[in-house]
Amino acid sequence: MSRLGDFVNIKTGKLDANASSANGQYPFFTCSIEPLRIDAYSYDCECVLVAGNGDLNVKYYNGKFDAYQRTYIIESKNKDVLSVPYLYCFLDKYVEELRKQSIGGVIKYIKLGNLTEAQIPMCSISEQNEIVANLNKVDTLISIRKQQLSKLDKLVKSRFIEMFGDCKESRKLEDYAILITKGASPKWQGFDYCDEGVLFVTSENVREGFLDLSKRKYLPQGINDILPRSVLKKNDILINIVNASIGRVAIYDSDELANINQAVALVRIKPNVLNLSFLLTFLNSDEACASYDFMKVGGDKANLSLKNISDLKIPVASMERQLEFESFKKQVDKSKFEIEKSLEKLETLKKALIQKYFG
Repeated sequence: MSRLGDFVNIKTGKLDANASSANGQYPFFTCSIEPLRIDAYSYDCECVLVAGNGDLNVKYYNGKFDAYQRTYIIESKNKDVLSVPYLYCFLDKYVEELRKQSIGGVIKYIKLGNLTEAQIPMCSISEQNEIVANLNKVDTLISIRKQQLSKLDKLVKSRFIEMFGDCKESRKLEDYAILITKGASPKWQGFDYCDEGVLFVTSENVREGFLDLSKRKYLPQGINDILPRSVLKKNDILINIVNASIGRVAIYDSDELANINQAVALVRIKPNVLNLSFLLTFLNSDEACASYDFMKVGGDKANLSLKNISDLKIPVASMERQLEFESFKKQVDKSKFEIEKSLEKLETLKKALIQKYFG
């Protein structure tokens, strides 16, 4: 292991974030994951860029660009000793350690020493190139699998438009619902999170078309007695109603005891009036999303009211057509499942390789 500072030159950008220009010719790297644009450039090099504060992230770039004042620009002193792509692979893993080392209050940040004192495994350039090539092969396959999943999602949406895009009649969502409500913050009720108990579903868990429960929160068993209206039942529709994730919709497909927070609305549909695959696809469609944008209310804090959700217009289609769409979607979901299994194996392989190469 070797001290990273002995092999690299590190500087920081000089600009404020408001220096960006929407149609600028060059990338402008800030602490965000996606770069902005800018009209002029200050740097022209092959380097690794590390966001110095916020949600730390790492990027590789080769060419003309500019950078925010809290972005570290890291170049190899000698590319015959340390290749920049190898440096990127190392730092992309090491960012986990940087997050642990970050300091500060609301916005965490790192110092120059967190980078210069990092211990990097050094090997010959030929070995570095081989490591980069192996990781790139896996990254390419991961990218292909993600593109395949994206295309299948688009296929489902296209089929939905083809089947139901010309529906002349619509009805309000409330006409099909038994219950439309939302949750509450546990702190309002004097409760806090615990290690087990009642699953507490938040807007973070509600993704477009599915629930991501990899990050779980629990409340004491008594919470469902305090908040009975927002106790979840299997097949409840969940809609995010606040800020960046507004309009994401998923189905609660479980019998596990659960409740929701104030950023999530619950819609419980009457039996046998709507096919849930049909409804879920529509609620995540561009048409529904456009309605969500129109229905945002409030000042800086965008949100959807329960009335907005109740008034959402649902296309009227025969149950036969809805079931035909569900059958099509199930076939697509089978293909997605196989691709997702392959993707999971590739991501596990990548983690194993990174552990092997960088510890």
